[in-house]
Amino acid sequence: MPGRLEGKVAVITGAGSGIGRASAELFAREGAAVAVLDVNGDAAAEVSDGIRAAGQRAMALTTDVTVDAQVRAAVTAVIAEFGDISVLYNNAGIGSTGAVDVAEEDDWDRCFDINVKGTYLCSRAVVPSMMQASKGSIINQASVAALVGIPNFAAYCAAKGAVASLTRSMSVDLAPRGIRVNAIAPGTVYTPLMEPMLTARGGGDLQKGLAITIAKYPIGRLGDVVDIAKAALYLSSDEAAFVTGSVLSIDGGMTTI
Repeated sequence: MPGRLEGKVAVITGAGSGIGRASAELFAREGAAVAVLDVNGDAAAEVSDGIRAAGQRAMALTTDVTVDAQVRAAVTAVIAEFGDISVLYNNAGIGSTGAVDVAEEDDWDRCFDINVKGTYLCSRAVVPSMMQASKGSIINQASVAALVGIPNFAAYCAAKGAVASLTRSMSVDLAPRGIRVNAIAPGTVYTPLMEPMLTARGGGDLQKGLAITIAKYPIGRLGDVVDIAKAALYLSSDEAAFVTGSVLSIDGGMTTI
């Protein structure tokens, strides 16, 4: 039985770990040829090697999504290897802590560079390829931090809010070209990226921060990387053919209370 992404070419940024890795492995199992992009080349290679060992198609590319030349080179390499790109999952991101009065300027800039500028550069680079087939899906990684106020995360909330707004703008611009653009707004997913946030929330105690955070979720747990990967799979597939401009909350009910 063909997979849900059979015949598609998917580019996933930040795919060396966490949600990106889970998505790369799931997309490959569903039939996509997957380009694993990550600033950590060794991590990207490990994921790609594992996918190929399972008999599926993948390639690894060391890519800093904030550097246009690296992004363009990666996209060119993917097209040369697999053909035109069908799916882009802008998953690469970074956290940031601190209220607006204490946030460091360098940290603020880095948060926006990776979360927002990286999304822009990667999207701009793949659009010409998607236009060749008049069909494509771009998924941007937002966050519940784009939808609600979270204490002491000024830069992160602002950056993810920008991603959500960019998604809506892109969806309007690209729909006439056959390209759908949506965002996923995950709740807290336990990945290495989230540990500094959880530790800060617990006053330096990771386990305390974890307990405080779980209490905010009606479903009684934090998210798992596969929860988010499955949402990305849906938005990448033809099952979501009428879905564009959406910001899909995958948050265990966190934003309902």
